[in-house]
Amino acid sequence: MMPNWAAQILLGMIGFSGGVAIAGGLFSFIIGLGVISEFADRTRTGDKVLLYEECVALGGILGNIFFLYRLSIPGGMVLLPIFGLCAGIFVGCWSMALAEILNIFPIFVRRVKILKGIPWLIAGIAFGKGIGAVIFYANRW
Repeated sequence: MMPNWAAQILLGMIGFSGGVAIAGGLFSFIIGLGVISEFADRTRTGDKVLLYEECVALGGILGNIFFLYRLSIPGGMVLLPIFGLCAGIFVGCWSMALAEILNIFPIFVRRVKILKGIPWLIAGIAFGKGIGAVIFYANRW
């Protein structure tokens, strides 16, 4: 039987290794799909692709550190709405970029046979996600 401290070290190493593998896979997926290069192309900032990739990786690392060690950011309730807005914009942009790269909307439009109102459909999806987020945070789920 293994001593308690050795078991804790082994579990820590397994957890860390799993986290590195999952995070590496996610970032490889995002970069491999070309989402970042598509973002840079749309904003005409193609010379900054490496900076964008580093920022995505750094954001993931810092987010995990803040979550894991329950660190707090000074500014409290003043910065919380700003962070929430930025996080929502980030997630929305990534999901729309991923959907565009995978050609989800043209396939969906062809299958459902929608001819008009595609901008309203996209706005409805965004509005629904926003209302869902407000309900989620209002109920403290």
